[in-house]
Amino acid sequence: MEGVLYSGLPREAAKELCLQPQGSEEARAFVSAFLKRSMPKKKDEAIQDVLTRKAVVLEHHCRRRKKPKRRKTKTFTAKQRRELGLFDIEPEQQRYELFLPLHELWKQYIRDLCYGLKPDAQPQMVQSKLLKADLHGAVVTVTKSKCPSYVGITGIILQEFKHVFKIITKDNKLKVVPKINNVFSVETDGFISYIYGSKFQLRAIYKTGFLAD
Repeated sequence: MEGVLYSGLPREAAKELCLQPQGSEEARAFVSAFLKRSMPKKKDEAIQDVLTRKAVVLEHHCRRRKKPKRRKTKTFTAKQRRELGLFDIEPEQQRYELFLPLHELWKQYIRDLCYGLKPDAQPQMVQSKLLKADLHGAVVTVTKSKCPSYVGITGIILQEFKHVFKIITKDNKLKVVPKINNVFSVETDGFISYIYGSKFQLRAIYKTGFLAD
């Protein structure tokens, strides 16, 4: 094994490869240095022991690439959004007719959500779907309230917050109606459902509504 491993190249082969012929001692030194570089964790005795075997497995050490640190994107808090007026609806946009297309989109969204809203659809199914649905664009009416001034308010929901709805009425007035202690009715293709505002306080704090350009 050693004789084969450390034997020099024939002169003709060395000449074709443009190599300087080496003696057996030079070849031995080259192989020893090469194995030390290839197997840095092994001691000399272990390398010599490996050479007595039929196969030599060279170790390959890859440098671990450092993962780039992700920069956390800074977001505004709810208080900062309010101070910047990000939730405000400009006075010129507070017109009922601007949001009628949004209402039509919402009706189609509910039809798709309720499998077409066929006449034989179960009211319980429609009610359960509405409780989880996005209400931006829905026309709602306050039917019951501990505060009599809220009863009868009807309009399209423009924004939903944790505790209130922002509703635009037909006379172009923007109303802020609290959810708690209020019951809302929603009519869709002949189906009338009632929503207890207190239950809707468990929803997300804020969902972005669609505003007209």
